[in-house]
Amino acid sequence: MNYDVIIIGAGPGGIFSAYELMKKKPGLSIAVFETGHPLEKRKCPIDGVKVKSCIGCPTCAIMNGFGGAGAFSDGKYNITNDFGGTLYEYIGREQAIELMEYVDEINCEYGGSGTKMYSTSGTSFKKKCMQNGLTLLDASVRHLGTDINYVVLENIYAALKESVDFYFDTPVDTVETDGDGYRVKCKAGEFTGKYCVISVGRSGSKWMQGICEALSIPTKSNRVDIGVRVELPSVIFDDITSELYESKIVYRTEKFEDHVRTFCMNPHGIVVNENTNGIVTVNGHSFEDESKKTENTNFALLVAKHFSEPFKDSNGYGESIARLSNMLGGGVIVQRFGDLVRGRRSTASRIEESTVHPTLAATPGDLSLVLPKRIMDGIIEMIYALDKIAPGTANDDTLLYGVEVKFYNMEVKLDEHLETTHRGLFVIGDGSGVTHSLSHASASGVYVARYIAGN
Repeated sequence: MNYDVIIIGAGPGGIFSAYELMKKKPGLSIAVFETGHPLEKRKCPIDGVKVKSCIGCPTCAIMNGFGGAGAFSDGKYNITNDFGGTLYEYIGREQAIELMEYVDEINCEYGGSGTKMYSTSGTSFKKKCMQNGLTLLDASVRHLGTDINYVVLENIYAALKESVDFYFDTPVDTVETDGDGYRVKCKAGEFTGKYCVISVGRSGSKWMQGICEALSIPTKSNRVDIGVRVELPSVIFDDITSELYESKIVYRTEKFEDHVRTFCMNPHGIVVNENTNGIVTVNGHSFEDESKKTENTNFALLVAKHFSEPFKDSNGYGESIARLSNMLGGGVIVQRFGDLVRGRRSTASRIEESTVHPTLAATPGDLSLVLPKRIMDGIIEMIYALDKIAPGTANDDTLLYGVEVKFYNMEVKLDEHLETTHRGLFVIGDGSGVTHSLSHASASGVYVARYIAGN
């Protein structure tokens, strides 16, 4: 079958690209190919009763499907150029912010209008951070919550499905040039399109690398973020989260001068498993619905590692650490902070006696046997630094889950239109290595769609 535009991946980049094309040029024929399931069929089998841990589904319903890995996230859309990617380097700071604000308008139109927009502007907390060797990054953030985020995606899909052909459970095997367009091959057959937009997210990093090699598209190594997810009583961070909801805080360690940062803060949330290419890692979710809120808050502490010569496989490094955790713990490991600093493993009885009740069934163990010393030292330093602005962070019963790994695609060589060296072939979203967030990925989809519609 022939289409005007083929989109690979139904994450935020692919969704907003299809949406904007539908709005700007209604006559275009558009196909979206997605490895995972439709939204209503995305169900993780872990129920905490019969199934307590990851069983390694062939396609992870948390990571793949309509909405991408962000579908079951806590739905935070950060409007900022300070973090979340380097889209502004390609399209300019002002246009990047405008596109993120446009994405926010669409999310509100399709069900998110009742949610709150938080901002770091004018907060006294920024000064408090600076006084304690920490840096608070500037941002406005729309928190949809996992539940409202799902509703927004449902409504957008309902608007799209009348004009766009979706092929779910259909991973694309190859992408080839075909005259002035592109040919994709998958189990559903062969399809051609004048334009091809690739938006496969972080989980598609290995696939993307293979496509770049096959089409001789230049790439360069990107980073990998490695760390833990912290879970503690919500009251410890309530003063911060009630004002800012999510605070992106950066700390430079004294020993190695590495940067440790908070990431994906979930007030009154839960800790969850993720399965990326068969590797079980950890993440966090939170909800708008009061009945689904917990007594805990969780957030990640991550250290970014960059590699050059002779080693360039940042993702391979992160995978090896995650596999070690899976080998020792059969999945995710959990440890009390007090046990970690005393150099002993946590046990089931110590976790049970803890004042912090874990929201994820994980294996008690020793994270110091998994994480490299340099990364572990940085995380411990950061916890003590956070304790100065949120007393209680360094309590013995604070829980650390490991490992949390954020895999980034190698950075694909793109021009100012996010177009590869092949005319009409675009790479957007987190799969490009350019964006690292829901808002930036969505904005990149809108940007490319407008460029295609204008040609």
